[in-house]
Amino acid sequence: MKTAFLYTDALARFDYGESHPLKTVRLKLTYELTRSYGLLSLPQCRLIEPKMATDEDLLKFHEEGYLEVLKEVNSGVMVFGAEQYGLGPGDNPVFRGLYDWSRLVTGASLQAASLVESGEVDAAFSISGGLHHARASSASGFCYVNDPVIAIHSLLEKGRRVLYIDLDAHHGDGVQDAFYATDRVLTVSVHETGSGLFPGTGFEDETGAGKGRGYSVNVPMPPYSDDELFLYAFDEIVPPLFDLFRPDVVVSQLGVDSFQSDPLAHLNYTTNGFGEAVRRIHELSPKWVALGGGGYDVANVARAWTLAWAIMNGVGIPDEIPAEFLERYRSAGFEGGRLRDGAYVEEGAGKEQRREEVKRVVRVVKETIFPALGK
Repeated sequence: MKTAFLYTDALARFDYGESHPLKTVRLKLTYELTRSYGLLSLPQCRLIEPKMATDEDLLKFHEEGYLEVLKEVNSGVMVFGAEQYGLGPGDNPVFRGLYDWSRLVTGASLQAASLVESGEVDAAFSISGGLHHARASSASGFCYVNDPVIAIHSLLEKGRRVLYIDLDAHHGDGVQDAFYATDRVLTVSVHETGSGLFPGTGFEDETGAGKGRGYSVNVPMPPYSDDELFLYAFDEIVPPLFDLFRPDVVVSQLGVDSFQSDPLAHLNYTTNGFGEAVRRIHELSPKWVALGGGGYDVANVARAWTLAWAIMNGVGIPDEIPAEFLERYRSAGFEGGRLRDGAYVEEGAGKEQRREEVKRVVRVVKETIFPALGK
């Protein structure tokens, strides 16, 4: 299996601001950890330095007026009227190089899609990608340009059927909405329920519109769900969808803000459940474009995405993080010195209530989505 890893140190030089939860250093840490394991020198692996997407690429989804505003604030200075595009203090700050950052992230995801679609590689991982909340004319949820949507559009232009799988704790609303009325993209999002979490969407009754009826799949998980509940929901829904939809290419968003210690969500997953879901995607995908996503505990991000990259390459790696890496980055959250988390399983009345809710959601999805796709 031939693979490609998209990365450049330039990605980690952009800065959302000291108080912002998204730290681009997580990309540098992921690169360094995968390299320390020898995963970037495997014979089947190519390390690709991404190039910036063009304005023309971004216009495949985003409105020209919005892109003009992003260019204006690329200097790091707020301009009059930018707030109407979702920009300003808070989730989507203006910082120096904002537009360059967005073009570089999107360029990496486009290259990953192109390498996979052309057959040069079987799977590609763009760790900076997966910014799934951005709208056509506004920023949202730390996302300025929606690289998953643009990468998927590039695959559709080649006549490919795309299955999009989103594992982020937050619903992939921007991607869902972009393809809500088409039957050429099946979007699947397994996330914490929007009842109490941004963006407040992604309920099981959001199933698509028009030709896209049945092609939007949402599996909202109750807060504090653990690996057991996550894998139950994933296994009940995702593998059957492969058989029903028969995609040419899979695009996955591998956000890890679903982990126990992440500060921005309330799920209790670990590398165990995450790794098993990634393994299933690896086994089922004819061609695979993997994107990063959320994750605000930087050590979790590096550990999980290093594990994902090993799985994508079909190799096993030891649990002990290499000493050379720990010497440099132990203080960044790697004090435990291990790649994988210990097993974690919830018990008690709360767990049983969550189990019943997950079973209910799975039942609803099976009753509404499976018949629509099985026509």
